Amino acid sequence: MTSLTNPDPNGTFVGRIWRKAAGPSLVTLRGDTVVDITCAEVPTMRDLLERDDAVEWVRGAKGKAIGTLDEFNAASTPDAGDEDMRLLAPCDLQAVKACGVTFAESMVERVIEEQAAGDAERAEEIRARVAARIGDSLNGIEPGSEQAMQVKSVLQAEGLWSQYLEVGIGPDAEVFTKGQPLSSVGCGAAVGLHPVSKWNNPEPEIVIAVNSRRQIKGATLGNDVNLRDVEGRSALLLGKAKDNNASCAIGPFLRLFDDTYGMADVERAELTLKVTGEDGFVLDGHSSMTKISRKPADLAAQTCGPHHQYPDGFFLFLGTLFAPIQDRDTKGQGFTHKIGDVVTISEPKLGTLTNTVRLSTECPPWTFGTSALMRNLAARGLI
Repeated sequence: MTSLTNPDPNGTFVGRIWRKAAGPSLVTLRGDTVVDITCAEVPTMRDLLERDDAVEWVRGAKGKAIGTLDEFNAASTPDAGDEDMRLLAPCDLQAVKACGVTFAESMVERVIEEQAAGDAERAEEIRARVAARIGDSLNGIEPGSEQAMQVKSVLQAEGLWSQYLEVGIGPDAEVFTKGQPLSSVGCGAAVGLHPVSKWNNPEPEIVIAVNSRRQIKGATLGNDVNLRDVEGRSALLLGKAKDNNASCAIGPFLRLFDDTYGMADVERAELTLKVTGEDGFVLDGHSSMTKISRKPADLAAQTCGPHHQYPDGFFLFLGTLFAPIQDRDTKGQGFTHKIGDVVTISEPKLGTLTNTVRLSTECPPWTFGTSALMRNLAARGLI
């Protein structure tokens, strides 16, 4: 597993870890040392992000050193359980939301998925036809603009209009529920594929943390595992494609917005992806936030507002430019995961998120939900 070396010792990083005989705990990084800062004043990540002085509070918290990043790196494995210290996803009570089709290049791949009806063998021929009609005409388009509506008219006349292009260049963003509070897995854990899926891929993304007052408090990395065949068969299968056991990973830590890091850094982020298979296959990918079609602040505003409140806040996947077309086994069938693939997502200012691919039915089952967290915190005298 890739080392969890702190990408920026000057940054304000917070996260969650599992402590044996204690349970989920709030931590911060001081150099390469993991410090437990859980207390009755701030028992959860939700409570921390509700504070206007979150950065100052974290920097001033005394806490207790409980290990090094290397130790947590070694302990955070796909089979780690309640008897092991390990990294958890940094979110707890927050909803886990995600945005789709936020990049022009990935829009084209979504059109191909839909046109192929989830059949990877048909994708290559459709890709060539769609590219010939659309080309790069979507690059730089402002969703909902007059230019976007003109492109929509052209595509409709060509019989190529798609629900994915509607949310890609139309006025309304695609925002869906990726997982339930506390269901996301952390760095080192196994991520899961629904057993019915035969065509799927990782999605390297920036994830922003938003509190109940719609304040964007920080950012981290995420893998929004994508079941291309399930979603491609029907948009009504989105829930089946997205919300399964271990279906997304978030971490390793949340970087709070402070004097060293802010939204401008999110909008300039350059993510790299590597998939290493047990069969020797290696896939390298990239996603640049500079090419996103919608501003992250707009995506957050479309998620939460007078139309929908989140009293515990939410973590929001911002989408990805990455859409793999590199053949893995058979020419023309592109990439799909194999069990045992190791997925590594990195960004210089946020660190590295590493996970191993399994079937969702073979990942450790999700058993620690909101009621368990409340009972745990009460037993520890924290609430």
